[in-house]
Amino acid sequence: MLRRVLITRRLSALTACLVAVLASVATPALPAAADDSGRVSLRPEVPAAFQMYSADEGAKAANSDFGVPVAVERSAAGPARNVRVTVDTSGLDGVARVSRGSGGNCTQDGPVFTCVYGDVQNGDGESNNPFTLNGVDGVEPGDSGTLTYTVVADNAAPVTGTTRMTVGGPSLHTPADEESVKAVAPGTSRKTTPRFANHSRFTAEKGVALRISADEGLLLISRPDNCYFDTSATSAWCEFSTKAAPHTAYRTSAPVRYTAAAGKLLGTLSYTWSSEPERPAELTVRGTEPPLTLTRTADRGLTGDTGYVKATTTVQVDYQPVTATVRGRVGRTVTVQLGVRDNGPGRPLSAETLGRFEVVPPEGTTVTSIPYTFEDDGGDWACTRPKKHGGAFVCEIGYDGFSEVRHEGGTTVIGFKIRIDRRVPGAKGTIRTSNPFDRTPGNDQAVIPLAASPALLPQLAHDSTAIWTAVSAAGIAVLVTLAIVLRRRRDSAAADANS
Repeated sequence: MLRRVLITRRLSALTACLVAVLASVATPALPAAADDSGRVSLRPEVPAAFQMYSADEGAKAANSDFGVPVAVERSAAGPARNVRVTVDTSGLDGVARVSRGSGGNCTQDGPVFTCVYGDVQNGDGESNNPFTLNGVDGVEPGDSGTLTYTVVADNAAPVTGTTRMTVGGPSLHTPADEESVKAVAPGTSRKTTPRFANHSRFTAEKGVALRISADEGLLLISRPDNCYFDTSATSAWCEFSTKAAPHTAYRTSAPVRYTAAAGKLLGTLSYTWSSEPERPAELTVRGTEPPLTLTRTADRGLTGDTGYVKATTTVQVDYQPVTATVRGRVGRTVTVQLGVRDNGPGRPLSAETLGRFEVVPPEGTTVTSIPYTFEDDGGDWACTRPKKHGGAFVCEIGYDGFSEVRHEGGTTVIGFKIRIDRRVPGAKGTIRTSNPFDRTPGNDQAVIPLAASPALLPQLAHDSTAIWTAVSAAGIAVLVTLAIVLRRRRDSAAADANS
């Protein structure tokens, strides 16, 4: 019995091997089943909720900020091919009118928008703003609708999601005029009191929020415990439970304190108010000082969207002229290096604030050119020429003519080609520097002396030419005589040798 089982098993194994061999000969090898190595995963980064406009704006509102960002999850599978996004806005009827947006690769078919993103690289993303949301009259804060979006690609599973589109609470208006503050010393405290007005017929039922940003050299000092800050002390968000009443203005119960950062010339503090409080995720440092509250105030000038405080500091940029003597003979053209030395300590932030220097050449001279190079080109006049004789050449340091020679925080000079027309004993030109932050006027001007030597007299020049001609002729004669003597000696020596 055991023997029969062994034989049967051997026959079965042989039969299976034979079938496999015949199959491999009779049919071509089939590729392995797909392992999904070319598939990618799409990740729409669309918010779950989006505020379209404020209720009091009504039909005047227009918002093109809604976008549909799509990311491709990082993998070894290559790009997402032929990515498309479809957005159905039919759920917004009654709360918004939708029109085609700025996305040039988006099309509209009624309430449905389709955007072609094309191939999107692995680990990368693309975004489009398919439409503009236009407000409608008669809505109330909290009215909402839902839009649906679907993202597809040739090598990815489709992803569908929804966003709740809401009508926000009332608009809150800031001072229309900016506040100007001068001479803010770094490290010293200055203050401003944020204000707003609710001009609508709606109450801010959710309370209000204040968002503050300090830019270009200002830092926040205040730390109320109903506010959250970033680690660099340049951004804050404060929440108030006060339900701002219609047609009412408010201010903070205490000023917001700020200072200037070291070495900065300018700074801007800006703030906005919102009736839809939502703390930004990046602001995580909570304040430790007593909280700010709101108190009613007069409604004067509160018609803006953003409040601004523009500050200048006590930091300066001290410019000093770089001058030289115009030295040479009458009739000659010489190159004189003129410009500015930047003694700091501050640094201008733009070409417009780099300042200038102005040159009035000495009497008896003419500026024939101020050549410059810019990229692969250039020109003869790096500075603006005066309209009349004796005027100043104006050299704007931030302009293209100085791009190759400009050294911010150092010395910037350029060559003036100056022809000496005549001798004028004691003649002096001037060079004057300026910039918006130079607070040391005592060293802003210097003289450009003229040291002109007489021109060579025409007869002297002629005599000099004659002398050099005679000397040259005599030299040639000497050389010829020497050559004849050497040749005769060589011939004589050769004759003696032959004899």
